[in-house]
Amino acid sequence: MIPEPKTSDRENRIMSFAVTRSLRPLAALLLLSGCASMGPLEAAPPSQAGQHAQPALMAGGYEYQLFVPQGAPIASLEKDGAKFPLLLFLHGSGERGSDVARVKAHGPPKIADRDPDFPFILISPLLPEEEDWDIDKLDAILDHAMATLPVDPARVYLTGLSRGGHAAWRWAAQEPTRFAAVAPVAGRGDPATACALKDLPVWALHGDRDDVVVPEGSFAMARAIRACGGRKSRLTIYPDLGHNAWDPAYADPALYLWLLSHRRGIED
Repeated sequence: MIPEPKTSDRENRIMSFAVTRSLRPLAALLLLSGCASMGPLEAAPPSQAGQHAQPALMAGGYEYQLFVPQGAPIASLEKDGAKFPLLLFLHGSGERGSDVARVKAHGPPKIADRDPDFPFILISPLLPEEEDWDIDKLDAILDHAMATLPVDPARVYLTGLSRGGHAAWRWAAQEPTRFAAVAPVAGRGDPATACALKDLPVWALHGDRDDVVVPEGSFAMARAIRACGGRKSRLTIYPDLGHNAWDPAYADPALYLWLLSHRRGIED
Protein backbone atom coordinates (compact mmCIF):
# COMPACT_ATOMS: atom_id res chain seq x y z
CA MET A 1 0.00 0.00 0.00
CA ILE A 2 1.39 3.41 -1.00
CA PRO A 3 1.92 5.70 2.02
CA GLU A 4 0.83 9.32 1.89
CA PRO A 5 3.58 11.87 1.17
CA LYS A 6 5.35 13.13 4.27
CA THR A 7 5.28 16.72 3.03
CA SER A 8 1.74 17.25 4.35
CA ASP A 9 0.60 17.32 7.95
CA ARG A 10 -3.07 16.81 7.12
CA GLU A 11 -2.89 13.02 7.20
CA ASN A 12 -0.79 13.15 10.37
CA ARG A 13 -3.67 14.89 12.10
CA ILE A 14 -6.33 12.40 11.05
CA MET A 15 -6.30 10.53 14.35
CA SER A 16 -6.93 13.71 16.27
CA PHE A 17 -9.92 15.16 14.45
CA ALA A 18 -13.17 15.02 16.42
CA VAL A 19 -11.27 14.25 19.61
CA THR A 20 -11.47 16.64 22.54
CA ARG A 21 -8.55 19.05 22.67
CA SER A 22 -7.10 17.42 25.77
CA LEU A 23 -6.68 14.18 23.82
CA ARG A 24 -5.20 15.67 20.65
CA PRO A 25 -1.50 15.37 21.60
CA LEU A 26 -1.94 11.71 22.57
CA ALA A 27 -3.88 10.93 19.42
CA ALA A 28 -1.24 12.52 17.22
CA LEU A 29 1.52 10.63 19.04
CA LEU A 30 -0.29 7.32 18.53
CA LEU A 31 -0.64 7.99 14.83
CA LEU A 32 2.96 9.00 14.32
CA SER A 33 4.16 5.93 16.21
CA GLY A 34 2.01 3.66 14.03
CA CYS A 35 -0.47 2.71 16.75
CA ALA A 36 -3.73 3.02 14.85
CA SER A 37 -5.83 0.95 17.24
CA MET A 38 -7.64 3.73 19.06
CA GLY A 39 -11.31 3.19 19.72
CA PRO A 40 -14.13 5.25 18.22
CA LEU A 41 -13.52 8.98 18.24
CA GLU A 42 -15.35 11.15 20.71
CA ALA A 43 -17.60 13.89 19.40
CA ALA A 44 -15.98 17.30 19.45
CA PRO A 45 -17.46 19.89 21.81
CA PRO A 46 -20.28 21.76 20.03
CA SER A 47 -18.57 25.07 20.88
CA GLN A 48 -15.45 24.14 18.92
CA ALA A 49 -15.05 25.85 15.57
CA GLY A 50 -15.04 23.44 12.66
CA GLN A 51 -13.95 23.72 9.07
CA HIS A 52 -14.96 26.74 7.03
CA ALA A 53 -18.57 26.06 6.01
CA GLN A 54 -19.19 27.90 2.76
CA PRO A 55 -22.65 29.29 1.93
CA ALA A 56 -24.96 26.76 0.30
CA LEU A 57 -23.96 26.23 -3.32
CA MET A 58 -25.80 24.81 -6.31
CA ALA A 59 -24.55 22.60 -9.12
CA GLY A 60 -26.27 20.02 -11.26
CA GLY A 61 -29.62 20.82 -9.69
CA TYR A 62 -28.56 19.93 -6.13
CA GLU A 63 -27.76 22.33 -3.34
CA TYR A 64 -24.68 21.25 -1.44
CA GLN A 65 -22.69 22.14 1.65
CA LEU A 66 -18.99 22.74 1.11
CA PHE A 67 -16.49 22.48 3.96
CA VAL A 68 -12.90 23.66 3.62
CA PRO A 69 -10.19 22.88 6.21
CA GLN A 70 -9.48 25.68 8.67
CA GLY A 71 -6.30 27.61 8.00
CA ALA A 72 -6.54 26.91 4.29
CA PRO A 73 -9.02 29.32 2.68
CA ILE A 74 -9.82 28.67 -0.95
CA ALA A 75 -8.05 31.85 -2.10
CA SER A 76 -4.72 30.94 -0.52
CA LEU A 77 -4.93 27.37 -1.75
CA GLU A 78 -5.41 28.55 -5.31
CA LYS A 79 -2.54 30.98 -4.95
CA ASP A 80 0.07 28.55 -3.64
CA GLY A 81 -1.06 25.60 -5.74
CA ALA A 82 -1.75 23.26 -2.80
CA LYS A 83 -4.08 20.36 -3.55
CA PHE A 84 -6.42 18.71 -1.05
CA PRO A 85 -8.19 15.35 -0.99
CA LEU A 86 -11.92 15.60 -1.72
CA LEU A 87 -14.57 13.53 0.06
CA LEU A 88 -18.11 13.38 -1.30
CA PHE A 89 -20.76 12.35 1.21
CA LEU A 90 -24.29 11.25 0.24
CA HIS A 91 -26.86 11.31 3.05
CA GLY A 92 -29.80 8.98 3.65
CA SER A 93 -33.56 9.30 3.25
CA GLY A 94 -34.10 10.98 6.60
CA GLU A 95 -32.13 14.08 5.63
CA ARG A 96 -33.99 14.82 2.40
CA GLY A 97 -35.64 18.23 2.23
CA SER A 98 -35.02 21.89 1.38
CA ASP A 99 -32.64 22.93 4.18
CA VAL A 100 -29.02 22.18 3.29
CA ALA A 101 -28.12 22.18 6.99
CA ARG A 102 -29.80 18.77 7.19
CA VAL A 103 -26.73 17.18 5.62
CA LYS A 104 -24.86 17.86 8.88
CA ALA A 105 -27.01 15.41 10.86
CA HIS A 106 -24.64 12.46 10.47
CA GLY A 107 -21.25 11.36 9.25
CA PRO A 108 -18.44 13.47 7.81
CA PRO A 109 -20.42 16.76 7.63
CA LYS A 110 -21.27 16.47 11.32
CA ILE A 111 -17.57 15.98 12.09
CA ALA A 112 -16.32 18.72 9.75
CA ASP A 113 -18.83 21.18 11.20
CA ARG A 114 -17.24 20.75 14.62
CA ASP A 115 -13.59 20.06 14.00
CA PRO A 116 -11.07 22.09 11.99
CA ASP A 117 -8.66 19.18 11.57
CA PHE A 118 -10.90 17.13 9.30
CA PRO A 119 -8.37 16.67 6.47
CA PHE A 120 -10.61 16.77 3.40
CA ILE A 121 -12.42 19.28 1.31
CA LEU A 122 -15.92 17.93 1.91
CA ILE A 123 -18.92 18.20 -0.40
CA SER A 124 -22.32 17.09 0.90
CA PRO A 125 -25.22 17.47 -1.56
CA LEU A 126 -28.82 17.78 -0.36
CA LEU A 127 -31.42 15.48 -1.89
CA PRO A 128 -34.88 17.07 -2.22
CA GLU A 129 -37.88 15.43 -0.58
CA GLU A 130 -39.20 12.28 -2.30
CA GLU A 131 -36.29 12.12 -4.76
CA ASP A 132 -33.56 9.55 -5.27
CA TRP A 133 -29.94 10.30 -6.06
CA ASP A 134 -29.36 11.12 -9.72
CA ILE A 135 -25.87 10.16 -10.92
CA ASP A 136 -25.86 12.76 -13.71
CA LYS A 137 -26.54 15.52 -11.17
CA LEU A 138 -23.84 14.18 -8.88
CA ASP A 139 -21.43 14.09 -11.80
CA ALA A 140 -22.16 17.76 -12.43
CA ILE A 141 -21.28 18.62 -8.82
CA LEU A 142 -18.01 16.70 -9.03
CA ASP A 143 -17.16 18.26 -12.39
CA HIS A 144 -17.78 21.72 -10.92
CA ALA A 145 -15.65 20.93 -7.87
CA MET A 146 -12.75 19.70 -9.99
CA ALA A 147 -12.90 22.86 -12.10
CA THR A 148 -13.20 25.37 -9.26
CA LEU A 149 -11.58 23.89 -6.14
CA PRO A 150 -7.96 22.94 -5.36
CA VAL A 151 -8.68 19.20 -5.45
CA ASP A 152 -6.03 16.54 -5.91
CA PRO A 153 -7.53 14.50 -8.79
CA ALA A 154 -5.80 11.36 -7.51
CA ARG A 155 -7.52 11.65 -4.12
CA VAL A 156 -11.26 11.86 -4.74
CA TYR A 157 -13.24 9.67 -2.34
CA LEU A 158 -16.91 8.71 -2.09
CA THR A 159 -19.04 7.58 0.83
CA GLY A 160 -22.71 7.53 1.73
CA LEU A 161 -25.14 6.02 4.20
CA SER A 162 -28.36 4.07 3.62
CA ARG A 163 -29.96 5.59 0.48
CA GLY A 164 -26.68 7.44 0.04
CA GLY A 165 -24.77 4.17 0.45
CA HIS A 166 -26.85 2.64 -2.32
CA ALA A 167 -26.06 5.65 -4.50
CA ALA A 168 -22.36 5.31 -3.68
CA TRP A 169 -22.45 1.73 -4.95
CA ARG A 170 -24.26 2.84 -8.13
CA TRP A 171 -22.05 5.84 -8.86
CA ALA A 172 -18.84 3.92 -8.25
CA ALA A 173 -19.95 1.05 -10.49
CA GLN A 174 -21.00 3.45 -13.23
CA GLU A 175 -17.76 5.46 -13.10
CA PRO A 176 -15.12 3.54 -11.15
CA THR A 177 -12.21 5.57 -12.52
CA ARG A 178 -13.51 8.80 -10.95
CA PHE A 179 -12.66 7.69 -7.43
CA ALA A 180 -9.63 6.54 -5.48
CA ALA A 181 -11.75 4.60 -2.95
CA VAL A 182 -15.39 4.18 -1.95
CA ALA A 183 -17.05 3.40 1.40
CA PRO A 184 -20.78 2.55 1.26
CA VAL A 185 -22.40 2.36 4.71
CA ALA A 186 -25.65 0.41 5.25
CA GLY A 187 -26.34 0.58 1.54
CA ARG A 188 -27.52 -2.01 -0.96
CA GLY A 189 -25.46 -2.68 -4.07
CA ASP A 190 -26.30 -4.53 -7.27
CA PRO A 191 -24.13 -7.64 -7.68
CA ALA A 192 -24.68 -7.47 -11.44
CA THR A 193 -22.46 -4.37 -11.46
CA ALA A 194 -19.74 -5.80 -9.21
CA CYS A 195 -17.20 -6.55 -11.93
CA ALA A 196 -16.93 -2.82 -12.63
CA LEU A 197 -15.59 -2.46 -9.07
CA LYS A 198 -12.94 -5.17 -9.14
CA ASP A 199 -10.04 -2.69 -9.39
CA LEU A 200 -11.50 -0.05 -7.06
CA PRO A 201 -10.79 -0.12 -3.31
CA VAL A 202 -14.18 -0.56 -1.61
CA TRP A 203 -14.95 -0.80 2.10
CA ALA A 204 -18.57 -1.72 2.84
CA LEU A 205 -19.89 -1.41 6.40
CA HIS A 206 -23.18 -2.79 7.72
CA GLY A 207 -25.00 -3.80 10.90
CA ASP A 208 -25.80 -7.50 11.21
CA ARG A 209 -29.34 -6.79 12.48
CA ASP A 210 -30.24 -4.19 9.88
CA ASP A 211 -33.87 -4.82 8.91
CA VAL A 212 -34.16 -1.71 6.72
CA VAL A 213 -31.36 -2.57 4.29
CA VAL A 214 -30.47 -6.15 5.10
CA PRO A 215 -26.73 -6.90 5.36
CA GLU A 216 -26.98 -9.58 2.69
CA GLY A 217 -26.77 -6.71 0.20
CA SER A 218 -23.23 -5.93 1.34
CA PHE A 219 -22.31 -9.62 1.62
CA ALA A 220 -23.53 -10.19 -1.94
CA MET A 221 -21.45 -7.30 -3.27
CA ALA A 222 -18.32 -8.50 -1.49
CA ARG A 223 -18.78 -12.01 -2.90
CA ALA A 224 -19.49 -10.74 -6.40
CA ILE A 225 -16.49 -8.41 -6.48
CA ARG A 226 -14.24 -11.22 -5.35
CA ALA A 227 -15.73 -13.59 -7.94
CA CYS A 228 -14.75 -11.05 -10.61
CA GLY A 229 -11.16 -11.13 -9.41
CA GLY A 230 -11.34 -8.08 -7.18
CA ARG A 231 -8.90 -8.12 -4.27
CA LYS A 232 -9.25 -4.53 -3.01
CA SER A 233 -12.60 -4.80 -1.26
CA ARG A 234 -13.28 -5.28 2.43
CA LEU A 235 -16.42 -5.76 4.49
CA THR A 236 -17.15 -4.85 8.10
CA ILE A 237 -20.25 -6.29 9.77
CA TYR A 238 -21.04 -4.77 13.17
CA PRO A 239 -22.49 -7.33 15.61
CA ASP A 240 -25.80 -6.65 17.36
CA LEU A 241 -26.36 -3.47 15.36
CA GLY A 242 -29.35 -2.41 13.30
CA HIS A 243 -29.55 0.07 10.45
CA ASN A 244 -27.42 2.76 12.07
CA ALA A 245 -24.00 1.49 11.07
CA TRP A 246 -22.94 5.05 10.28
CA ASP A 247 -22.25 6.15 13.84
CA PRO A 248 -19.50 3.56 14.46
CA ALA A 249 -18.31 3.66 10.85
CA TYR A 250 -17.74 7.39 10.65
CA ALA A 251 -16.41 7.65 14.22
CA ASP A 252 -13.60 5.23 13.42
CA PRO A 253 -10.36 6.95 12.33
CA ALA A 254 -9.36 3.78 10.49
CA LEU A 255 -11.93 4.56 7.79
CA TYR A 256 -10.34 7.91 6.96
CA LEU A 257 -6.82 6.51 7.16
CA TRP A 258 -7.90 3.80 4.73
CA LEU A 259 -9.37 6.33 2.31
CA LEU A 260 -6.25 8.47 2.37
CA SER A 261 -4.04 5.42 1.78
CA HIS A 262 -5.43 5.12 -1.76
CA ARG A 263 -4.65 7.22 -4.80
CA ARG A 264 -6.30 6.83 -8.16
CA GLY A 265 -3.96 5.42 -10.76
CA ILE A 266 -1.45 4.09 -8.23
CA GLU A 267 -1.30 0.37 -7.56
CA ASP A 268 -1.31 -0.57 -3.89
